[in-house]
Amino acid sequence: MTTLQATTMNQAATTLDDEQLRTLASQSRGQLITRNDDGYQDACNIYNAMIQKRPALINRCSDVADVIASVSFARRNDLLTSIRGGGHNGPGLGLCEGGLVIDLSAMNGVRVDPEAKTVRVEGGCTWGDVDHATHAFGLATPSGVISTTGVGGLTLGGGHGYLTRKLGLTVDNLLEADVVLADGSFVTASEDEHSDLFWALRGGGGNFGVVTSFKFALHPVDIVYGGPMLWPLDKAREILEWYRDFSPQAPRDLYGFFAFMRVPPVEEFPEQLHDQNVCGILWSYAGELEKAEDVFEPIRKRFGKPAFDMVGPIPYPTLQSMHDELYAPGLQWYWKGDFIREIDDEAVAKHMEHGPNVPTTHSTMHLYPVDGAVHDKDTGDTAFSYRDVHWSMVIAGVDPDPSKQAEITKWARDYWEAIHPHSAGGSYQNFMMEEGAERVRATYGKNYERLRRVKAKYDPDNFFRVNQNIEPS
Repeated sequence: MTTLQATTMNQAATTLDDEQLRTLASQSRGQLITRNDDGYQDACNIYNAMIQKRPALINRCSDVADVIASVSFARRNDLLTSIRGGGHNGPGLGLCEGGLVIDLSAMNGVRVDPEAKTVRVEGGCTWGDVDHATHAFGLATPSGVISTTGVGGLTLGGGHGYLTRKLGLTVDNLLEADVVLADGSFVTASEDEHSDLFWALRGGGGNFGVVTSFKFALHPVDIVYGGPMLWPLDKAREILEWYRDFSPQAPRDLYGFFAFMRVPPVEEFPEQLHDQNVCGILWSYAGELEKAEDVFEPIRKRFGKPAFDMVGPIPYPTLQSMHDELYAPGLQWYWKGDFIREIDDEAVAKHMEHGPNVPTTHSTMHLYPVDGAVHDKDTGDTAFSYRDVHWSMVIAGVDPDPSKQAEITKWARDYWEAIHPHSAGGSYQNFMMEEGAERVRATYGKNYERLRRVKAKYDPDNFFRVNQNIEPS
């Protein structure tokens, strides 16, 4: 009889024999992959190639029954367990070393109800899957800025992107969620059922169960007016100072995130800008198209002609996928984030000290607006607690070359350490590496103890611990 070495929830060594593996396989319609199988390495590949983990087995689930079987198997055998949706998680928490991965990537069905303006999305979907289905009806829901991002991870962390100032966070548009709990039971969480769990899912991450499907509200969004404007670095201070004052006061239809970046050497950009460090704002205007030119005319005139201006009418899914090729899976990633209330002059100086020194083509700093409709809710309305900030910042050191790992990591850390004293204290959890319990506590602020109580009710043994973990009270 062959055995498979595995890891328990408390990081002890254990073994799984053929009979145990056959039991799980017989209870699943999906594909069970072990370290001994062809295709194992491909199944372990995630978005961030800097993260290398070797789980004992991966169950690529085909339906809810497979998820229930996986959770029950892991509990019986005391296995460390992680949940993989889109695989975009920065610290690679969709994988676990030596344990069981509940892989939802094959569960990618989307069903739009155009009359009710809702969409039902399975837990393994990406936002590209959702946009493809909803755009056919001229509808959308707020998500991120890269369409290959998984729906589950982005949503459970809160979810912000191009439509956030107008329509709120992704979790503000979540109507219900189907969840497999730590004891293997299945529930639907909404405002009317398991409302405490529903509250926690809206920003509390993967701490409370495996979400097998989400139901979102949809809104009329078809063609937006968006794209990048880029300027040379000698205008960066002036533009950043203008942006910090302009963005919070802008109409909610208008969204723009500020960036320091290096222009990729691709034909979409003028050759003279290739490999040049610049600053920019990537815009999305979701108002009436006939008013868009009037909105952007004073922006275009204020600083003279931009070095690059590709802002214009664009289908929303095209805007959403604009960065997909640049940020394809398999790059080295190290990122740090913070929520920002105000950008004072000293903070501007720190940005000017580090931002222009973007070290590689893929590395960047973004300031994403999280005001407008986000501020319509109070701190305690959802687990996502930072309802009074204006920006969610990410500093991302990124490159395809593993030999540059130290360089991109140092740049991101140094930049973050310089700017962190000017932050609100916590971070968007989707922009965190594995940074420890105190950082998680800071991210949830006043909501943290309530989250611990919900965790104690639905997962008292902390079965779901491979995440930005909230320990049960």
